[in-house]
Amino acid sequence: MSTGTPRPTVGAVVLTMNDRPEEFSVAMNSLLSQQGIDLDVVVVGNGCAPDQVPGGVRTVELPTNVGIPEGRNVGAANVKGDLIFFFDNDAVLPAPDALFRLAAEFTRDPRRAFVQPRIADPVTGRTLRRWVPRLRVSHPDRSGTVTVMAEGVVMVRRDLFEAVGGWPGHFFLFHEGVDLAWRLWDRGCIGHYAPDVIVHHPATDPARHAAFYRLNARNRVWLALRNLPAPLIPLNLAIWALTTLWRFRDPAALRASLAGLAEGLRGGHGARTPMRWSTVARLARAGRPPV
Repeated sequence: MSTGTPRPTVGAVVLTMNDRPEEFSVAMNSLLSQQGIDLDVVVVGNGCAPDQVPGGVRTVELPTNVGIPEGRNVGAANVKGDLIFFFDNDAVLPAPDALFRLAAEFTRDPRRAFVQPRIADPVTGRTLRRWVPRLRVSHPDRSGTVTVMAEGVVMVRRDLFEAVGGWPGHFFLFHEGVDLAWRLWDRGCIGHYAPDVIVHHPATDPARHAAFYRLNARNRVWLALRNLPAPLIPLNLAIWALTTLWRFRDPAALRASLAGLAEGLRGGHGARTPMRWSTVARLARAGRPPV
């Protein structure tokens, strides 16, 4: 590690509901063991007073569970650092230089607004397809420019995060990473996937959440209504609806998805700031047109 340049300043945001005591302890130990950076950490209790917080780590207690993206917004507003690292409370940084190496990725291209490491299950070493933000998800070891992110383990430039308004807090859960990534791209920025930096995270199923299908569908609609030029909205939603009808065989899951679709179409998506057509073209050239 070079001593001739300023140390990166990183603010780490961790959410907790006090429901993962063992995992939380391991996660915090790995975070506080990071070297080569100036690290500030805040733990946000989402509807609780955080337990088992190491000494010297600040906390924010929210009286109710405001959802993951809004909880992370609160954390970002209460932590110091030019870079913000959002860290799931059941993830682990296996190497003490992981955050230093992620921070270094921003110096290689000034257009980079966010950098995501490779996420791997600690037992199997497997990287799930949904954790790979690039094309060719069957090759998770290939780096490159990316247009989306896995929200639970990602580093973002603070100035750009604040410039685009942070996470869409009202989403509560699901698709907030796509929303943030699209808005960052609309400012002329890009994302980067750095698979040589590995973070461990258990390979859990997002469908374990009771409201998964409804919120997933609702937020997919909100994502389109908030961010896309008007002509692309029906195309985006039609492709998603057809894919949903083809993919789901569980009647209950399909009913919940259709209920979420209807809920999203009724409104509540928030301010509409459609991306520029030049951004649509850039996303398409990057291999992920927003349809």
